[in-house]
Amino acid sequence: MSQAQANAALHPDLADNPILARWIAVQADGSVTVNAGKVELGQGIGIVQLQVAAEELDIPLARMRLCAGHTAHGPDQGYTSGSLSTQVGVIALRQACAEVRARFVAQAALALGVRPDEIEVHAGVLSNPASAAQRTYWDLREAVDLNVRASGLASPKRAHERTVTGKSARRPDLESKFGAAAFIHDLALTDMVHGRVVRPPAYDARLEAFDDAARQCVREMPGVCALLVSGDFIGVCAEREEQAIAAAAQIRSLTRWTGARTLPPPGDTQAWLGDMPAQVSVVSQTGGGIAAPNDALSIGSTGRSLHAQYSRPFLSHASIGPSCALARWDDHRLTVWTQGQGSFPLRRELSLVLDIPVDDITVIHADGAGCYGHNGADDAGVDAAMLARAAARPVRVQWTREDEFAWSPHGPAMLVRIAASLDDSGTIESWREDVWSHTHVQRPGMAQGICSLAGAHRDPPAPPIPLSDFPLARGGGGTRNAVPIYRLPRSQVDYHLISQPVLRTSALRALGAFANVFAIESCMDELAILAQRDPVDFRLAHLDDPRARHVLQEAATASGWVQPKAAASRADAVRGRGVGFARYKGNGAYCAVIVEIEVTDRIALDRIWAVVDAGELLNPDGVANQIEGGILQAASWTLKESLGWNESGITAQTWDDYPILRFDETPQSLRVHCVPAPDEPPLGVGECAAGPTAAAIGNALADALGVRVRDLPLTPERLAAVALETPPDTNRRP
Repeated sequence: MSQAQANAALHPDLADNPILARWIAVQADGSVTVNAGKVELGQGIGIVQLQVAAEELDIPLARMRLCAGHTAHGPDQGYTSGSLSTQVGVIALRQACAEVRARFVAQAALALGVRPDEIEVHAGVLSNPASAAQRTYWDLREAVDLNVRASGLASPKRAHERTVTGKSARRPDLESKFGAAAFIHDLALTDMVHGRVVRPPAYDARLEAFDDAARQCVREMPGVCALLVSGDFIGVCAEREEQAIAAAAQIRSLTRWTGARTLPPPGDTQAWLGDMPAQVSVVSQTGGGIAAPNDALSIGSTGRSLHAQYSRPFLSHASIGPSCALARWDDHRLTVWTQGQGSFPLRRELSLVLDIPVDDITVIHADGAGCYGHNGADDAGVDAAMLARAAARPVRVQWTREDEFAWSPHGPAMLVRIAASLDDSGTIESWREDVWSHTHVQRPGMAQGICSLAGAHRDPPAPPIPLSDFPLARGGGGTRNAVPIYRLPRSQVDYHLISQPVLRTSALRALGAFANVFAIESCMDELAILAQRDPVDFRLAHLDDPRARHVLQEAATASGWVQPKAAASRADAVRGRGVGFARYKGNGAYCAVIVEIEVTDRIALDRIWAVVDAGELLNPDGVANQIEGGILQAASWTLKESLGWNESGITAQTWDDYPILRFDETPQSLRVHCVPAPDEPPLGVGECAAGPTAAAIGNALADALGVRVRDLPLTPERLAAVALETPPDTNRRP
């Protein structure tokens, strides 16, 4: 292999971060530090990173240490998002470790006077069996220079050679999380003060009055040590947290705001999205495409055709722990501790907002409440940096529950309209799909310009961010999973990117895939009923991908799909069974979910089966945990969650206003089966279950009652309203 070919063979993440010392450090104390750009968010990626490094280096797992999301040491791997921590991040780490091992093997061979192929590595010892001579990684650490570029010439182990990955291993972060202070909220810096930010009462409100007398009143409050007013940004610091809270409350009582715009009325469903101005693009087209039907608003089925409209509301991240960040200035240098998902993108945002060189900023990830998307964590980091500079002391900024609901970015509301038809044999012959959504991309480092709240509120304010969204080639934003996996001879999928913002929106777990898969898989069930076919058989008849077929068949077998449903537990209850299936992003994990529910005055989850093909399973227990967590979060979205808002802004303030799934509402049984595929590349799994779960619950509800609810969430109130309008028994599966 030529050097040019070797360079081309480098994983893109390694090619972007080619210096090996940014990935691995052999320490004098007999440990090895793995520096990673992908961070722990509750998904369990940390143990997988350690397993892969231990595997490739042939060093005991107990000797491995993890440093993730530290801009002074690790590689810039962008955001931990899109179920790419393993599929992209860990595979780059695997190749980097293979390069490191090769360099140590070469040095050991030189030290022992043998060829590199005569060196064996086991448990950190590099030896020549013929002479019994040996060295360790730690003997050679001074002689091996890792401050060099990866060559692309070293190959990772083959599947049959791996003994550490492919097995479940205990997560090293859990012990401290269960029994001690392990989160960013628990961090305390020397001489630290506490900060609070007072936001405007609405998105476009402007500060009209906060005069010198009012400001002096705040400065004289107990413990207050700094007050920062810049444009519409107001922040206060105090010695104790309760003093900062009291000062923020006083500021609210002394300020006057004006100029808040009026938001459009939300309505009971998201049909209003179809009337919003939008940028329209063709996402996919087969067989010449299909024009939008003139009667796109006519919902229902006639003979062998179906017009249907599906939607989801705005969703909050609803993390149990609100966002938190800490910042400290040392002369002109800034250090920020963040629970955000991208330390390097946040560093770039801080550089823009504060107008200082990026090299003067260090961002360090610290574990926080998981959010799987863009919540207030990055904003809190910018808040802390601005207040720390104003106070000339380290600052801890803690957002409140009200801050999170009112000001963190939300998952966009979405609308999907599908017009499909069957031929005489009951096979889909045409499929027209239109998707409406606000942008899913407002993260620092991804959008053009400054994205943080502080950047927009300070003086001078940052200009508005140009409208954009992920193209399908990058996994899609609103278009994620908009293109069905099924065989469709004539189809067209159009995307309507809404150009008029309503609420602040950005990335939420699975992005557009949740709504798109819910819509597609609900429509597939409705078409199966029109064709008088079993829903699983109908899907199989339109699936060509053998891995997809296998996953769906395995799920049907595991759940006893062809067997009668269990009897209802109560006389006034009915049971339903539904299926949902997708391949995440069209290139990620395959996931089939089958749900059995019981319906009384509410929808109760009884049993759930999930079958997943995620390629090579680096940590099987971690994969199962991710699928279980994804199913439960999707069930909460599907059954309960909807962000309340009116013409003035967000109305949700507490968990009473934004209910989430409770422990007593989780399914009686949740079984996950992972299809073994050790020779296939590993695929991300964290988000693959979201859409199939929503569709399976919706299809189970239709099976139980013969009533199709196409707008999420599937609340008892919405179910009752639809039941009054819908003839019964038209949505039961044959």
